[in-house]
Amino acid sequence: MLRSTNLVSRVVSRCQAPAAQNQRRQVHAYTSVGKRVVTLIPGDGIGPEITASVVGIIQASGAPVEFERFDLNPGAAFPEALLMSIARNGVVLKGPLHTQHSEGPRSRNLALRKMFDQQVEVIPCKTLPNVPTRHGALDVVIIRENMEGEYSGLEQEIVPGVVQSLKITTDRQSEHTARFAFEFAKTNGRKKITAIHKANIMKMTDGLFLDSVRKVAKNYPDIAYQEMIIDNTSMQLVQKPSQFDVMVTPNLYGNIVTNIATGLIGGPGVVPGANFGPRVAFFEPGARHTGLDIAGKGVANPTALILSSCMMLRHLDMKQHADEIEKALLGVYQEARIRTRDLKGPNTTAQFTDAVINKLTEGK
Repeated sequence: MLRSTNLVSRVVSRCQAPAAQNQRRQVHAYTSVGKRVVTLIPGDGIGPEITASVVGIIQASGAPVEFERFDLNPGAAFPEALLMSIARNGVVLKGPLHTQHSEGPRSRNLALRKMFDQQVEVIPCKTLPNVPTRHGALDVVIIRENMEGEYSGLEQEIVPGVVQSLKITTDRQSEHTARFAFEFAKTNGRKKITAIHKANIMKMTDGLFLDSVRKVAKNYPDIAYQEMIIDNTSMQLVQKPSQFDVMVTPNLYGNIVTNIATGLIGGPGVVPGANFGPRVAFFEPGARHTGLDIAGKGVANPTALILSSCMMLRHLDMKQHADEIEKALLGVYQEARIRTRDLKGPNTTAQFTDAVINKLTEGK
């Protein structure tokens, strides 16, 4: 299913300067027995349940991976040991972290992305076997700018009753995101890229983003390029999603189209995601929903994080293990006997995990 993402790591390398490529290669931590060390952040809500599922599946696959686990306390500062682990290991498997609305501390998800320069997010949205959808088969990859825009976090009160939020857009980050998207399309045989914007209103910020994408697009004449306003994009995704192939977006619009596409193919439990920077990569569910309403009930769907872990294993050059896990997962869906509650099934997280592990170990 996600084999179009096999070559994401190669795309990352192509989009970095030589010095950054060398830095990235240096961030590899191994145990004394040759296992690759990965930082594990279970997160909030359903996070601990779905990460436990994934860790069990990876262990059953025999992949040479060992986890350094960090359970975070809401509202507390990140432990220094966690930050050192991420910097040392260079790869993070992460559950969702909850952010309070309106009041409370700044988003910890955003803070980690800023700390470790997570420039681009990749969200593959593809239908699973025997999961009914309104539009049939869908296969869209969203390449989201991950650092700027409305997520810059620069807000202030000018006078009582008047607040201001700054939207930051730079040509450097916009061009990097665009280059990543076109390299991804080229490497994975994708035919078309759609740039999402609101430059009819935000003429300077979204205008700069568009100018940057257009500049990069000229270097890829074999890939069709079009632009679409975010309002129209939302409607077109719901009416005719098959028209999209790869979408390149500023930060906020990427979040919007990701959630629409997620709803079209089965919900937040089935969409993976990965965030890439020059030295560190984070792998987490693409829609980042914490599922607080079902936390602790044992009914969460771990599929999104399982697929994210397959992306992670391919990033670590463990393609065989990734392919075996993905084949087992798709086999469970093809049989259509085990389904979690979000897909109108009766099964628990543990039952779904066991079914994947049974498929994985068949014949071994």
